Amino acid sequence: MALLLKNQGALLILMFNIFLVFTGIGLVIPIMPKYMESLGITGGTIGLLVAAFSLTQLLFSPIAGRWADSFGRKKIIVIGLVVFAISEVMFGIANSPVLLFVSRLLGGISAALIMPAVMAYSADVTTNEERAAGMGYITAAITTGFIIGPGIGGYIAEFGIRVPFYSAGIAGLIAACITLLILKESKPTEESLADSSSEKQRSSLLSQLMYSYREPYFFSLIIVFVMSFGLANFETIFSLFVDHKFGFEPKDIAFIITFGSIAGAVVQLTAFSWIMNRFGEKRVISICLLFAGLFIILTLFVHGFWMIFAVTFIVFLAIDILRPAISTQMSMLAKDQQGYVAGLNSAFTSLGNIAGPIVAGFLFDIDINYPYGLACLILLICFVLSLGVKNRNLKDAKTASSQASIHG
Repeated sequence: MALLLKNQGALLILMFNIFLVFTGIGLVIPIMPKYMESLGITGGTIGLLVAAFSLTQLLFSPIAGRWADSFGRKKIIVIGLVVFAISEVMFGIANSPVLLFVSRLLGGISAALIMPAVMAYSADVTTNEERAAGMGYITAAITTGFIIGPGIGGYIAEFGIRVPFYSAGIAGLIAACITLLILKESKPTEESLADSSSEKQRSSLLSQLMYSYREPYFFSLIIVFVMSFGLANFETIFSLFVDHKFGFEPKDIAFIITFGSIAGAVVQLTAFSWIMNRFGEKRVISICLLFAGLFIILTLFVHGFWMIFAVTFIVFLAIDILRPAISTQMSMLAKDQQGYVAGLNSAFTSLGNIAGPIVAGFLFDIDINYPYGLACLILLICFVLSLGVKNRNLKDAKTASSQASIHG
């Protein structure tokens, strides 16, 4: 019992840390239109800023994972939190795009340092039976951070547009101190050490991406990329879109994003299992791709706060169901390669988070409607592809069944 309580305390600290990081990421979303005006930067620059974070996170994650194994999870988490605090304060004091880019690049490094170490620590302090619950808590903290971040950013911005970033920086230093003083270093289990050893055989991120097409879950990875591309496209431009088209303030933007995200989280916690059991992951993925694509394009034709709110609500709901459905599908296909598949999942997510904002930002400068038109087109193409894969799988299953009956 004492060990259980101790582990629960460690998980709470880990959840707080990862929650803080993703809250800080979300702070920027409702505030960017004001930054765009005050610094005179274009939509393309904003897209590059958002992509810069994901780029350094993608590049540093494999290195940070090895550092967590070599130097200890706790040290890497503390360093990551300090880097996070520096990046947030730097964003707050920035008066030029150059400092903004440096801040976002550092922010990506901080996430790369923190996330693998947090996941590894969680695996260290949980048994095989507790592993899913432990990872679920961490994932819930990430989702909650995404939900809370835009809301906090929008409302704190009422006291000054730079205040949210100073607040995040102070919170990061507090979290680093708490982690340093309270969290004890974990000891890797024999299983995680074995996983780490086998992972070195395919530690090259580039080779993993190059040969991922051979895997049975490759199409799921493509959907991960498309989903991340579409969502990053949608979120990056959403605040600029409603600011330019409807004159929405940061508080209005924060309310729409926060409420939509909360609704998605509630569905994940209450109805997601029933939805998956009732319809199956393949059908759920196809339906969510269809609804996300259609309602993103509807954003171009609706007017007024509450209509924008309703359409955005459906988009967030579809995406929030789609994300765990794809993860579930890949986990079932991965079998004994869970860590490897999780790494590829993260890599394809980062690639989508890099490409989506860049394309959306430059399209926004041409015409504010173009980014959503492209997002809709890509999601609907992916929907059609998902139907083809589903039908192919059904044919394969029938063929295998008929062959089994003949041999029987």
